[in-house]
Amino acid sequence: MVFNNVCICGGGSLGHVVAGWLGGKKGGNVSILTRTPERWSNHLIVNTCEGKKLEVELNQISANAEEVISKADLVLFCLPGFANESELRKIQPYLRKDTYVGTVFASSGFFFKALEILPATQPLFGFQRVPFISRIEKYGHSANLLGYRDCYYMAVEHVSEDDKMSFVEWWQEILSRPVHLLTNYYEASITNSNPILHTARLYSMFGDWTIEKGTFNHNILFYEEWTDKASEYLIKMDEELFRLLDVLPVRKGYLTPLLEYYESHDVKSLTAKISSISGLKGITSPMKECDGGWIPDFTSRYFTEDFPFGLHTIWQLAHKHNVDIPVIDKVYNWGISEIGIGENL
Repeated sequence: MVFNNVCICGGGSLGHVVAGWLGGKKGGNVSILTRTPERWSNHLIVNTCEGKKLEVELNQISANAEEVISKADLVLFCLPGFANESELRKIQPYLRKDTYVGTVFASSGFFFKALEILPATQPLFGFQRVPFISRIEKYGHSANLLGYRDCYYMAVEHVSEDDKMSFVEWWQEILSRPVHLLTNYYEASITNSNPILHTARLYSMFGDWTIEKGTFNHNILFYEEWTDKASEYLIKMDEELFRLLDVLPVRKGYLTPLLEYYESHDVKSLTAKISSISGLKGITSPMKECDGGWIPDFTSRYFTEDFPFGLHTIWQLAHKHNVDIPVIDKVYNWGISEIGIGENL
């Protein structure tokens, strides 16, 4: 299986790093579909965490979908959830029927929108979690690859089992790490990481806040100042998620309960574990400074991504399958009301 022409949709930090990695590892032609092609150089540099420098000559950088999508063997979305629908509609007229279309982060709701918009036989794929930790150094010119995962999990749809395995093997060669094939797109799309962990924490901090109650005296550290209240919501929401998994066509054990994942057994041990993770130290909460202190920033991607795309998928499937989720309901409805888009979902 060979993909000579790859198109990256999106110009964020992951778009930079994935483009550099694919171009540096596989050769071939890597193009970028972005709203701001004038900000890009055809010469892209990615600095890896091992001190190596990947230098890539991008084939084409364009805002015109027809120019880059019609030539692509593989299209990879490096986009936030809110951009999936509009980007899928933009590229759909120019896709070849055998072009693989996928995402670096399936829990953004990508598969559900792709199944709705693209032809029923279009090859689809998605990573369960993003493949790299990345940061832009100079937009359109250079980026830093800050970390990898030990292994990767991916769903592939609308191709034969042999082609699924060949596709996974292609990625395994590119990433130089094990890539495991998931049973179906549900297993890639439903996770208890950001959609559950972030939203539980946000509700514990801001669920009963109103402007009349005043400001906070500092920007709360998201993990280091983790509370028992956050752990209580997280445990209950995770339990409700697993009740949903019981009625979906997924393998038992594909997802690890959060208490087990964090090697904890109750609220207090979970709080102690999360608040002590060294790699999460210093991460602040989605807040903005104002006169007299700090208030929640409801325009942050913690809100605009994790509620209407991450948690929304879980909430919607639970209601479709008549699974009782009282805590997720409460947290989801609060988040959607705070960002003011409930009527559009």
